[in-house]
Amino acid sequence: MDTLIAKGKGAKKPLVVAGCVPQGSRDIKELDGVSIVGVQQIDRVVEIVEETLKGHEVRLLSRKTLPALDLPKVRKNKFVEILPINVGCLGACTYCKTKHARGHLGSYTVGGLVGRVKSVIADGVREIWLSSEDTGAYGRDIGVNLPILLNAIVKELPPDASTMLRIGMTNPPFILEHLKEIAEVLRHPCVYSFLHVPVQSGSDAVLTAMNREYTVSEFKTVVDTLTELVPGMQIATDIICGFPGETDEDFAQTRDLIKEYKFPQVHISQFYPRPGTPAARMKKVPSTVVKNRSRELTSVFEAFTPYVGMEGRVERIWITEVATDGTHLVGHTKGYVQVLVAGPESMLGTSAIVKITSVGRWSVFGEVIETIPESNDKEAVGKERQSQENCFPCSNNFETCACSTEPETCACGPESCGEQATLTKCSVTTTGVPLEDQNNRNLIGWLLRKRKNQVQKLVENEIDLGLKKKQEQTQQSIGNWGVVDKALLGGMLASFLTIVAVLVHLGFRIMSSK
Repeated sequence: MDTLIAKGKGAKKPLVVAGCVPQGSRDIKELDGVSIVGVQQIDRVVEIVEETLKGHEVRLLSRKTLPALDLPKVRKNKFVEILPINVGCLGACTYCKTKHARGHLGSYTVGGLVGRVKSVIADGVREIWLSSEDTGAYGRDIGVNLPILLNAIVKELPPDASTMLRIGMTNPPFILEHLKEIAEVLRHPCVYSFLHVPVQSGSDAVLTAMNREYTVSEFKTVVDTLTELVPGMQIATDIICGFPGETDEDFAQTRDLIKEYKFPQVHISQFYPRPGTPAARMKKVPSTVVKNRSRELTSVFEAFTPYVGMEGRVERIWITEVATDGTHLVGHTKGYVQVLVAGPESMLGTSAIVKITSVGRWSVFGEVIETIPESNDKEAVGKERQSQENCFPCSNNFETCACSTEPETCACGPESCGEQATLTKCSVTTTGVPLEDQNNRNLIGWLLRKRKNQVQKLVENEIDLGLKKKQEQTQQSIGNWGVVDKALLGGMLASFLTIVAVLVHLGFRIMSSK
C-alpha cells in the first residue's frame, strides 16, 4: 500500500485509499494528503472521488449502518460475485488490527442476502463467494445463524448447478456447534466442498497467547468431522510463524500438525506486529528464527502431492477465468481443485465434464469431454436435483453412484469420494473394489454408459422402423391373397365344420341312449 501511494503521489495523481488500514490507522504518515474512506462508508465512494478530483482532501470514517447490498458494482470477474454476509467479528485476537477497523459483528439479514443472490444469478453470475471476517459468527447479533442463512441461499441456486456457492473463511470456535448442519450444506451439489479454517498454530500455548478461543484438539474435531461427513472435502488453513513467545517445541507442534493433515492449501505468514495491538507489545522472536521457521514450514508443505491419483478421473468443473499463462482456462471441481483446460474463452461461465490428464503441485490439467448446457426445463432440473440429493454422498451428476438398487462402486472423483492429500476410502463402495481400480473405471464407465445410450437409441429406431414395415406388409398382404392362401383357409374352415358336426352327432347319440 505504501508503495502504491508513493507511486501515485509521484505521478501527481489524485488518490483515494479505502479499506481497513485507513479505518484502523488513519494517522499514519503515508495517508497524509490523500482522501480516505472507511469500511462502512464505501457507498459514498462516488462522492469522495468527485470531491478528490476537484482538489479536495476528504476523510469519511464515521460509522453508520451497513452499506447496501445492491450498490452498483463492476466485477473484476463478471462470473464471480463476492457477497459480504457480515462485517466485524466477535473475536479479540491479540495480533489482529482488523477488529480495530471493522469493529463488532454486524450481520446482514437473511432476506437481504437471499434477495441479492437472486439478483446476481439473474445477472449471469456462476460463482457466489460468501465473504466475512468470520463466516461462522454470522447472525449471532440478529438472532440467526450460518446454517439458517446457507439453507435459505441454497434453495435459490439453480438446480442444474449452473451457479455454485463457496463458503468463506470461518474460525473454529463458531462452527463447532454447527458442524453437522454445515456438512449437510457442503454436500449439496451446488456448494463447493471446500472451507477455509485458519488454525494459526499447532500449539495450545501459542493459541492462548493469540487469544484464539479454541484448542488444537477442537480444530482437529472440525477437520475430522467435515472430512468424514463430506465426501471429497478440501480444507485450507493459515499459519503464523514466529508469534511472540513461540518456542522450538511450539513450532514443532505446528509442523507436525501440517504433516499430519497434509492440507492442500496452507497460507504461511511471518508474524508482523500491528501497531496498537496487544501482540505488538509482547517479546518478539528473533527475525532470523522467524524466517527460518517460515522457510522450513514452506518446504514441508510444498513436499506434499495432494492431487496424485486424480489422473484418469472424470470430473465436472465450473470454468470462470483465464489462467495466468493466457492459454488455459481455469475451472474448479466440486472440491475446488483447480483444473486447467484448453478451450476458447466462450467456455467461460460454463460447466464441463473433463478427464484429468496430469497433475501438478498446485493444480491439475484436464481434457474437455463435454460441455454441460444449462437446463431451462424447471421440472426436469427439479427431478435431476432430487436424484442428486438421493445420491449423497457422491456428488458427481454423471455417475450412477448409490442411486442404483444394485451394488456399484463409487465412480466419483477425489472431490466426491472423501480424498484429500492422500486417497481415502470411498464411503459408498459396496463391491469391495479397490479405489485405484475404481479410478481407472471412471472414464471407461462413463464412455460405456454413453455408448449404451447411443446403441439403445439406434435399436429403438430400428424397432420402430421394423414395426412400420411389418404393418405395411400385413396391410398389403390382406388385400393380395393368392390361390394357395385361399385353399389353406378353405381347408381350415372345412376341418372346423367337420369337428363341430362330429361333436353334435356324438351328443345326440348320448342323449338317445338315455
